[in-house]
Amino acid sequence: MTQAVLSQSRLSVYEAVTQKIVAAIEEGVGTYKTPWHTGGSAIMLPTNAATHAEYRGINVVALWAEAISRNYANGLWASYKQWQSLGAQVRQGERGALIVFYKRAELTPAESADEAATELRFFARASWVFNVAQVDGYAPILPEARNEVERIAEAEAFVNATEARIAHGYGMACYRRKLDLIEMPHAECFIGSGTSSPTEAYYATLLHELTHWSGAEHRLNREFGKRYGDDRYAMEELVAELGAAFMCAAFGIALEPRPDHAAYVASWIKVLGRDNRAIFTAASKAQDAFEHLAYLATRNETPSDT
Repeated sequence: MTQAVLSQSRLSVYEAVTQKIVAAIEEGVGTYKTPWHTGGSAIMLPTNAATHAEYRGINVVALWAEAISRNYANGLWASYKQWQSLGAQVRQGERGALIVFYKRAELTPAESADEAATELRFFARASWVFNVAQVDGYAPILPEARNEVERIAEAEAFVNATEARIAHGYGMACYRRKLDLIEMPHAECFIGSGTSSPTEAYYATLLHELTHWSGAEHRLNREFGKRYGDDRYAMEELVAELGAAFMCAAFGIALEPRPDHAAYVASWIKVLGRDNRAIFTAASKAQDAFEHLAYLATRNETPSDT
């Protein structure tokens, strides 16, 4: 399986996909949108898991800062007791995030000179909340799928054979380099877009993160950016998206590069100052990534798979 895909990719996929994405960018592309439900993402408004209410004011900033500093990919938070009410348990040793809430209290007549002018006072209270990443036993209610993701056996076998660690159930897709872990939303969360099916969106996202995974120090040792939006970060995103496009084409998931690929690539080329050479440099690194993944998959195949 893997050798056949790799041979096909060497013949045509890399160059053809790259040229088609370049052509799409030159014609003009729209704005890239994430192809999954984003309600739980850490970049969205932090939300209480028990009440479903969005946090407000300074608590939004505080919880965003906590999510970023601790690499939480989901924006669901709740107090210790609230998690227990949901059948979940905060893990031992986890540190809560400080928030402030205001409790309303009315003055008694004795405290007010004029009973008709009774005032409302608000007292600030500190509370600690925990992210969903800090608890065990929480089963989120998933949004109803608009269309089910169809499993593609060849792509599944390829991904599994690389032995990449992949965990589903997160609010966004990302590769955690320090953990060497790919985090993905549940397949049921993928809604696709106007130009792709949920199936195409799911596998394009998974293969994008798998391309990131290939760049770890003990694999291809690509240099990731130090912060979001810098040149190296932008280049790595180009590599990952082109790698996803190559593999989608090789596995027949999307025979033509989707406009979503072109829109995503175009967004990062802007960061690089519209450097027309960037996409071809990234394509070369994406080709290396695909071939390395194919090597890993071939090496790890069992005799019954060949």
